[in-house]
Amino acid sequence: MEAEEEQRQTMSSNKVMCLLTDPDGTPLGGPMYLPQDAGPQQLQQMVNKLLNNEEKLPYTFYISDLELLVSLGSYLEKNKVSVEKVLSIVYQPQALFRIRPVNRCSATIAGHTEAVLSVAFSPDGRHLASGSGDTTVRIWDLNTQTPLFTCTGHKNWVLCIAWSPDGKYLVSGSKAGELQCWDPQTGKPSGNPLTGHKKWITGISWEPVHLNAPCRRFVSASKDGDARIWDISTRKSVICLSGHTLAVTCVKWGGDGVIYTGSQDCTIKVWETTQGKLIRELKGHGHWVNSLALSTEYVLRTGAFDHTGKQYSSPEEMKNVALERYNKMKGNAPERLVSGSDDFTMFLWEPFVNKHPKARMTGHQQLVNHVYFSPDGQWVASASFDKSVKLWSGATGKFIAAFRGHVGPVYQISWSADSRLLLSGSKDSTLKVWDIRTRKLKQDLPGHADEVYAVDWSPDGEKVASGGKDRVLKLWMG
Repeated sequence: MEAEEEQRQTMSSNKVMCLLTDPDGTPLGGPMYLPQDAGPQQLQQMVNKLLNNEEKLPYTFYISDLELLVSLGSYLEKNKVSVEKVLSIVYQPQALFRIRPVNRCSATIAGHTEAVLSVAFSPDGRHLASGSGDTTVRIWDLNTQTPLFTCTGHKNWVLCIAWSPDGKYLVSGSKAGELQCWDPQTGKPSGNPLTGHKKWITGISWEPVHLNAPCRRFVSASKDGDARIWDISTRKSVICLSGHTLAVTCVKWGGDGVIYTGSQDCTIKVWETTQGKLIRELKGHGHWVNSLALSTEYVLRTGAFDHTGKQYSSPEEMKNVALERYNKMKGNAPERLVSGSDDFTMFLWEPFVNKHPKARMTGHQQLVNHVYFSPDGQWVASASFDKSVKLWSGATGKFIAAFRGHVGPVYQISWSADSRLLLSGSKDSTLKVWDIRTRKLKQDLPGHADEVYAVDWSPDGEKVASGGKDRVLKLWMG
């Protein structure tokens, strides 16, 4: 009898009771005994088998938010974890492609005569636009790295720009409150300026292409306290979203068809888009809301385009592919929203599930300037005036890591398409690339002569663009 008992103990001591769950906490089967020498590779084979994946997909594994890079036995020993408890392991699908880290400046393009205030790659990554204090929008040819078009017509600083997710239009908003729609093929305005706002434009967001193709509607936010929905085919403001008592600072058109607006009145409002009715109000911040991010943002921005560079023949085809991509990205979880504020905090919301925040994210010592979900929705990054960039869990809002290295406020961040690298631009005139797996600085990119206001990583992952106070646009490559 004793021998049997001993044998059983030896057996179980070489094994670990594990429970595999997806990022939302849904278990994949029940708890099971795994050999202590099993590592990421064995787990990968297992998950592919359990999910009946015909094509073997790459996964990474996390135990309490730390990536598992060694065998289970080594992990238990190093982290002094008891074998008695069930070990929860989260599996996360990885991008099938890998983005090379950018490490050199491939072009410095002069042209703007005042600070570059915004940069944005087109959804397919083939074109780049910039907006400047010199009142122009410029569209750049990325093959020759020269200006393609200079779009003139604004009478004041161009504060924000946004490409339609089908790539057919570019809209810019100015300090005078005017919006202008451009044809990226010609650089010419498509029609007269869109007027209605009384103060400057703070944000622009397009209706997702999986809800409507070809793209026709976008929403603009303004310091005048309103957000407006515009139809570019009629050139009119079709709905005015009124209700905020102070400036609207940011706006996002969500994948489920609602619009989110953040304001200096400390609230976030959720609107439906057929009549512009207020659906709910998200309260909790003690100061201005500065930035909003959606967990589905990357697929909303890129619509039907992915890293393969496939082009589409019809709006219908585009809409279907975009819908498929959106549903795959969203999975069974609700669309999540993160808000960053002047009160030094962030909130994680699931607006369709609850009007109360899912998590309050604290740790920044100064105002939070910009928040951004990784393309796979797994992480949230935040940039702050406290000179740091912080990393959080996109599912729970739990703090993961702080990236330190900038010596000035961090203005803007952008993700690589594979969610493995994060880019930040700062007042200290540098860009930095951070490695999410090692939680360390991967690349320091000096070169600008002054503050870097705007950064963007192209959706195809090939290039990074930056612009700022020194009036030049820089392109960086791997």
